[in-house]
Amino acid sequence: MYRYLCMLYLCGYTVVLAQSPISRIEPPNWWVGMKQPGLQLLVYGKDIRHLQPEIDYPGLQISRVITVSNPNYLFIDLRISPQAQAGTLRIHFKDKDQLVATHDYELWAREPGSAGRQGFSPADVMYLITPDRFANGDTTNDQVAGMKEGPDRSFKGGRHGGDIAGIRQHLDYIAGLGFTAVWLNPVLENDMPRYSYHGYSTTDYYRVDPRFGTNESYRQLSREARAKGIKLIMDMIVNHCGLEHWWMKDLPTPDWINQWPTYTGTNHRRTVHQDPHASRYDHRRMVDGWFVPSMPDLNQRNELMATYLTQNTLWWIEYAGLAGIRMDTYPYPDADYMAEWTRRVMEEYPNFNIVGEEWALDPAIVSYWQKGKQNSNGYTSELKSLMDFPLQHYLVEALTSEESWNKGWRQLYECLAKDFLYADHMNLVVFPDNHDMSRMYAQLNRDDELYRLAMTFFLTVRGIPQVYYGTEILMANPGGGDHGLIRADFPGGWPGDEVNAFTGHGLRAEQLEAREFVSKLLNWRKQKRVIHHGKLMHFAPEDGVYVYFRYDDTETLMVILNKNEAPYALALDRFAEMLGSASQGRDLFSGKTYLLNQPLDLPPRSPLVLELE
Repeated sequence: MYRYLCMLYLCGYTVVLAQSPISRIEPPNWWVGMKQPGLQLLVYGKDIRHLQPEIDYPGLQISRVITVSNPNYLFIDLRISPQAQAGTLRIHFKDKDQLVATHDYELWAREPGSAGRQGFSPADVMYLITPDRFANGDTTNDQVAGMKEGPDRSFKGGRHGGDIAGIRQHLDYIAGLGFTAVWLNPVLENDMPRYSYHGYSTTDYYRVDPRFGTNESYRQLSREARAKGIKLIMDMIVNHCGLEHWWMKDLPTPDWINQWPTYTGTNHRRTVHQDPHASRYDHRRMVDGWFVPSMPDLNQRNELMATYLTQNTLWWIEYAGLAGIRMDTYPYPDADYMAEWTRRVMEEYPNFNIVGEEWALDPAIVSYWQKGKQNSNGYTSELKSLMDFPLQHYLVEALTSEESWNKGWRQLYECLAKDFLYADHMNLVVFPDNHDMSRMYAQLNRDDELYRLAMTFFLTVRGIPQVYYGTEILMANPGGGDHGLIRADFPGGWPGDEVNAFTGHGLRAEQLEAREFVSKLLNWRKQKRVIHHGKLMHFAPEDGVYVYFRYDDTETLMVILNKNEAPYALALDRFAEMLGSASQGRDLFSGKTYLLNQPLDLPPRSPLVLELE
């Protein structure tokens, strides 16, 4: 039980003491002019519970001081008025009438237009990067004194040295390909003894991992990317932290994390959220069980924890100029908290966007979490976007299965037909692969023609495409599905690499062709509002051919995906409602013009994207 002490203070001291028991205050700073006036400071130090904080700053007051069972913590609730100005305030900590410590705390002015920032949208295409494996732009931070894991490029699960500097140095490559957004796997401190490269075991929520760079270099990446027309999307995790997080050695409260008598992992039964027959035990095991032993499960039902996580999100959006968030393991934290977390972010930034990870292959499960969905159990979500795992799965099934009455293109067609389950299917993120699954080229058995069909689909279907780094050059994961192999080093990102994919030196002919194919699609897509916002109509697949149209009031595109081993004559009669008065269509890839008053001669195992005229 927390003890709440409500107090208002004025103080005129300006003394700076030589030694202070205060070792940490989070967030490290805040901003004036935020929509919500409240701010809660987590204060940590040796035996500070009895200290009384005082502040004398125009437009700011202490509304509440919260003490908890651990004497090393204080939580200070502040109220910042709309009239408060940016500046440095001084927090005085007193023991009765004696001044024990002071701390300078900065309030910053927000960037112009911060609240109205535009999030990622269907007009964008994301480039997903695992920072440790993309490019090593600063070799001096490969080994950082005091960090538990050093570099070991020979180990697939080790740190290889990729960093923020490497990404900054290759923004022109990313922009030139045609990408308009970059999603980085987590960059915050992950000071775990092994497998720390992936970033999903956070050990400090306010610090970029020094082996990647600094907070300032991350912010500079955001600014440089924005100048090149690229938005920055941050990968966040509120479900769990790393076992080596600083607070794990001295928890504020016993219920700061979800604890069990003995180690209990989650059962991963995500359907407990929707299942009317689910047991309370299974539900608790799902949301309160630990993801793995090295990732303590955070308890968002603890109000102090919930506030901490929400403020941390707002801090990074404001500090780094983010245009979006990808939230890891979205169904695993407390569901009510996730609804409130998303609501709070969107309240502050109405045009922002957040995509959640729900790795389910059933659209009925994925759609449950989207804003606007009318759920039978009454759950209301505020999440705008989700990763479209069902579409990815059934695209691979369609391309790798023989055509039959229930296999092949029909599987993809039926999946897309379930868009009626979503409140906003245009806001789903579609993708050929990501950091947790085998590369698309590997999933398609290294078939170049199937690869082109797949990439054409993902870059022309409804939604917001995301492409994993290296997919544009046919990176695969030989030797199996180990994550360390999937997240292999991008060739040319390290001094001495024999192959340089940034320049093209040493790439095989088929890799160069693939990169050119993807870049042509991306740069064409960038200009096509009909792809960004247009409607979609598809026709039932026949004879190994799948046809759909993207259209709006000004333009119509016809996408034809032919999986047949031989040329195919496509009769056009059944497409009359979409062809209308169009007499011809020009193919994006070949430049060839096809007349629409006769069957189309389709090349084998190839896509056509026809701009109708």
